[in-house]
Amino acid sequence: MKKFDIPIYYRSPIVTKIKKNRSSEDRLKKDLTPTELEFSNLKIKIARHFGFCFGVENAIEIAYRAVDENPGKRVFLLSEMIHNPRVNGDLIERGVKFLQTTEGKELIPFSELTSDDVVIVPAFGTTVEMFKKLADKGIDAKTYNTTCPFVERVWKKASDLGKKGFTIIIHGKHDHEETRATFSHAKVNGPGIIIKDMAEALELNEFLSGKKSISGFMDRFGKLCSEGFDPKKDLKRVGVVNQTTMLATETQAIAKLVKEAIKERVGEEKITEHFADTRDTLCYATTENQNAVYELLKSGGDLALVVGGYNSSNTSHLVEICEEKLPTFYIKDASEIKSREKIRHLDLMSNKEIESSNWFPKKEKVTVLLTAGASCPDALVDEVIERVKSIVI
Repeated sequence: MKKFDIPIYYRSPIVTKIKKNRSSEDRLKKDLTPTELEFSNLKIKIARHFGFCFGVENAIEIAYRAVDENPGKRVFLLSEMIHNPRVNGDLIERGVKFLQTTEGKELIPFSELTSDDVVIVPAFGTTVEMFKKLADKGIDAKTYNTTCPFVERVWKKASDLGKKGFTIIIHGKHDHEETRATFSHAKVNGPGIIIKDMAEALELNEFLSGKKSISGFMDRFGKLCSEGFDPKKDLKRVGVVNQTTMLATETQAIAKLVKEAIKERVGEEKITEHFADTRDTLCYATTENQNAVYELLKSGGDLALVVGGYNSSNTSHLVEICEEKLPTFYIKDASEIKSREKIRHLDLMSNKEIESSNWFPKKEKVTVLLTAGASCPDALVDEVIERVKSIVI
């Protein structure tokens, strides 16, 4: 796999050594058992796969190159490079300015841009409309386009579905940059609809199977559909793609559910005409990280720490997996670990940062499970290891 030129301070002595050793011992990545670090009264088990993925390292390399190659020019990012505050903060310190929030709210008026400005497209990609908007300003957004290749693969899959006459169902978070971009690219070639989770998929299935009258469809899903969506014809033939960072098991379950609903309406013999059996469009890193966490949980522990930006989709799904099995704390970095008694973390249910007391077990030896999102620098994981050691040993 290609090696990227990213700042050395994103690397780390502990994690770099662990990853290098695991890679040499398990080149085919078949061994998902966690790495164990033993201390006197503390054991830390680290997931086999975590941290920067191909797409993230590619984006970081291109972004830093954009700054280095354009001295004296204004350099902008459409929105956050990746969902990690350390990386985005570092780019800001280097003079990069953000044009929009991750939700698409304008921070700097586009009217102020000129053809001399440099604009970096983030790893999540951007919409067809945005590429055109920048081109109309005389800005070549392709030069420093850091869109993840796996995201672009989803766009191609969606495009192929549309060209074959299928409506594209996108499993993704409605307001996430990647999903907005995929939706935009998909609707160029065919109608599309965004489904956030299993609950929405179950509602959609009532219409797909014919159990609910199509007349009520637009009242429920109209805002999630492409312009001109006609449920009478656009729900007849469908295929499923997804935001690359979603929970793999949920995407698979939704696709299966949609297929069964279509089959209920048209019968087994006609299912291939009406349902496109797409392969899973999750990126390899999302799948690897999630599978590694399942194996990490099997090994047993007292609590889990998941490190990553609080608006990171792939990290949040790692947290969801861990929360089903044991106490889990979602932290952005080591500074959130205040003491053995207090920790500050993100509560996914309320989507708010909270402080928990007596979070660390009072027992002779504690086992901590540790992983991190695909946009989290290894250096942050190192810092968490050292911080946990400092409050225990």
